[in-house]
Amino acid sequence: MSLFSWLRPTTPVLGAEQQLRLQRLPVVTELNECSLREQRWVVLDLETTGLNLNKDRVLSIGAVVIEDGAIDFSQQFERTLQCTDLKLAPSVLIHGLGPSAIAAGSDPVQALLEFMEFVGDSPLLAFHAPFDQHMLGRALKDHLGFKLQHAFLDVAAMAPLLCPQASLREAGLDDWINWFKLEVFERHNASADALATAELALILFSRARQQQIHSPLYLQQRLSQWKRRQQAPSF
Repeated sequence: MSLFSWLRPTTPVLGAEQQLRLQRLPVVTELNECSLREQRWVVLDLETTGLNLNKDRVLSIGAVVIEDGAIDFSQQFERTLQCTDLKLAPSVLIHGLGPSAIAAGSDPVQALLEFMEFVGDSPLLAFHAPFDQHMLGRALKDHLGFKLQHAFLDVAAMAPLLCPQASLREAGLDDWINWFKLEVFERHNASADALATAELALILFSRARQQQIHSPLYLQQRLSQWKRRQQAPSF
């Protein structure tokens, strides 16, 4: 064996049926100019072993669908992923996923395949989306050899863009829930947080339409412009 062979990423070994399902996933296209209401959105939340982008792993996936301008409760997704050699981090005190729940979870390959079939070609929404995008992308690459190419829009950036009067800087999901006076009865598990994010997103879509932002593509462009302004040095 080569001295440096351990540096090379290993290619996941999938069964024939899994390979076929992977190949049948739809080709993802860029966001278009359909209306925000017409677009099917998948609202995602992940629970992970920690916040290290390179070392920590996905423990659970929760997702709901926004379609026809409302949360479609007939389309929900929730999986806990089996995770071997897991060292419990302080985050377990928040999301409550202990060793027994993780041991009884789904095989990661099967769970991730099912999730991508659930997503289809829909764009994804998440609160602090760059973290979820990176962690999901790494899990898909590690377990399926699959490259995530879906559009990800960050609800944490949408909120201050569309509601500057709130004067909430670097606010968390709870801050925006409180500002909009949303009634959220459960938090800090993937499904509950995805639902809370979806409720917030629906309010923000309404604010977007009031500001003449009518399409997913235009919303994405406005978010990119807003982020560049936030990152620009002030003199």
